[in-house]
Amino acid sequence: MSKDIHVLTYNIHKGYCSGNRRFVLETMRERIAETGADIVFLQEIHGAAIKSDAKRRRFSYPDQPHFEYLANEAWPHFAYGRNAIYRKGDHGNAILSMYPFASWENIDVSVFPRSSRSILHGVIELPHKNTRLHTLCVHLGLLEQERREQLHALTDRINSHVPRNEPMIIAGDFNDWRRRAERHLHADLGLQELFLHMHGRHALTFPVWAPLLPVDRIYYRGLQPAACQRLSAGPWRDLSDHAALFGVFRL
Repeated sequence: MSKDIHVLTYNIHKGYCSGNRRFVLETMRERIAETGADIVFLQEIHGAAIKSDAKRRRFSYPDQPHFEYLANEAWPHFAYGRNAIYRKGDHGNAILSMYPFASWENIDVSVFPRSSRSILHGVIELPHKNTRLHTLCVHLGLLEQERREQLHALTDRINSHVPRNEPMIIAGDFNDWRRRAERHLHADLGLQELFLHMHGRHALTFPVWAPLLPVDRIYYRGLQPAACQRLSAGPWRDLSDHAALFGVFRL
């Protein structure tokens, strides 16, 4: 069995294209599956979404939670954490995995009542030498004060729940266009960012049609980096308003 771990992180914009004109979840599922990722980190994905019959017919909404729809038969294991709940549904973070979860937990890191945020922490049992891989899917707030407190909460979670001898990947939408997260994640936790390590700079991922901001990241510890690429061209350009990041690690 290969010792490579392929990962993808993607803010799917609740399944809509960048201009909200079309619901493109089915195409997203096809593109994500084509990457062959073993583990997929998703942000802004619906759990429950109540739509009228007319809207369901018009946009081809699936009848099941969207993380289950994306997982389909490609990823038999998944975890979902709500971080926004409203009258007609909820959305949050999800992790899809080829390998089983030993455990998972959703941690509320909301700072303001109208800006619900959470960290989804899953422990995945890899078949490679019975390795436990810690996976944390994040979507941090838009305001600097929010992100500062959420990064402190993330640091506390890792220090208390992730042993130093167990590998870890943190991926998602950090909304950190000013690159302030490095001090917390690199200096305090010994994490590296995959695209930065491979290319010498953070990936520009937003907006997908003219990427200017480096908001999507893949951080890691206890793994050997092998490759990382931004997925923003071709068919990816017509999907979410974020580019996806695809990475490869070796154990």
